[in-house]
Amino acid sequence: MKTTFCTNKEEGPSVSSQDRTGSRGSAKAKVLALVGTGALLLTGCTAEAKRGWLPNVERDTTNHTGAIQDFWVNSWIAVIVIGVLTWGLMLWCVIAYRRRKNDTGYPRQLSYNLPLEIFYTAIPLVLVLVFFSFNNNLEKQINAPVDSEVVVDVRAKQWAWDFNYSYQGTEKYFAGEQAHLNTDGSEGVREELPTLYLPAGKSVTLELNSRDVIHSFWVPAFLQKLDMIPGKTNYIYLTPQVEGSYDGKCAELCGEYHSEMLFNVEVVSESEFKAQLAKMEDGHIGEEYDRQPNAVNGVVVEHGEGE
Repeated sequence: MKTTFCTNKEEGPSVSSQDRTGSRGSAKAKVLALVGTGALLLTGCTAEAKRGWLPNVERDTTNHTGAIQDFWVNSWIAVIVIGVLTWGLMLWCVIAYRRRKNDTGYPRQLSYNLPLEIFYTAIPLVLVLVFFSFNNNLEKQINAPVDSEVVVDVRAKQWAWDFNYSYQGTEKYFAGEQAHLNTDGSEGVREELPTLYLPAGKSVTLELNSRDVIHSFWVPAFLQKLDMIPGKTNYIYLTPQVEGSYDGKCAELCGEYHSEMLFNVEVVSESEFKAQLAKMEDGHIGEEYDRQPNAVNGVVVEHGEGE
C-alpha cells in the first residue's frame, strides 16, 4: 500500500519566531513605558508613598518602625520591578510573535525548553528565600527580649483595657471602661477612652494578656500587632521615640462591642509620665479579675429554704 503525503505550498509562509514587531508597535511600547515610568515617579513624590502608605507619620515613631518601613517599601520596589519585567516580557512576546495578516498554519511547536524551565523555577525559588531571610532577620530583631525600664501588663477584657505599670519599683494601675460610640454616627470624645501612657526614649515591655476571649493589641502607628490569648502572655518590646497621641484598638473580633474596644496611647516626657503615674491607684489588678470558667463552674452553691 502506497501512502502519499501532500503539502500545499500556496498556503503562504508559516509564522516564524524570527518575526518582530514593526515600527508602529515599537513606538506604542515606548510610549506606554514612558507613561508608566512617569506615573510611578510622580506617585513617589508624596510623603505617603515614600513610607509605603503605612500608618506611621514619623519614620522613627518607635525604635522598630524605621526597619519595618524599609522592609515594606523595599519589598514593594522589588516586587514591582519583577512584575514590570515579567509583564514586559509577556507583552513583548504577544506583540513580537503575533500572527501576521498573511500568515497561515501554525508556528513551529516546542515541547519544552529545559534551560528556560530551570531558569523560571530557580529564580522564583531564590526570590522566596531572599524575602524569607530578610523577614526572618527583622522578626528576630523586633522580638528579641530586652531588660526594659518600663513594664506594662496590658489586660484586654470585653470591651475595654486595664493597664498595670511597673516602673522604678513603683506599681500602679488603670482600670478602663468600655467606650460607647454615638448612635448618630458622630465622633465620640477621645479623652474618655482608656489611655496607655508611655515615656519617650525609655525601653518598654508590653505584657499582653486577655481576661476572657481572644483579643488583639494594635497601635497602627507602631506598625506592630499581636494577639492576646487567654492563659498565655505575649510580649512586645519597643522604645517610643516620638511624643504624641496615637490611636489603639482591638484587632480581633471579640464579641458584640468589638468596634468600641478602643484606647489611646500617649507618648510623653519622663516627667509627664511620672506625673500621670502619681494620679493612678497603687498596686496591680491582675489575673484575679480574669474570667475563670473552670473555677466558677466548679463552685457548688447551696440554697436555703424558700430560695
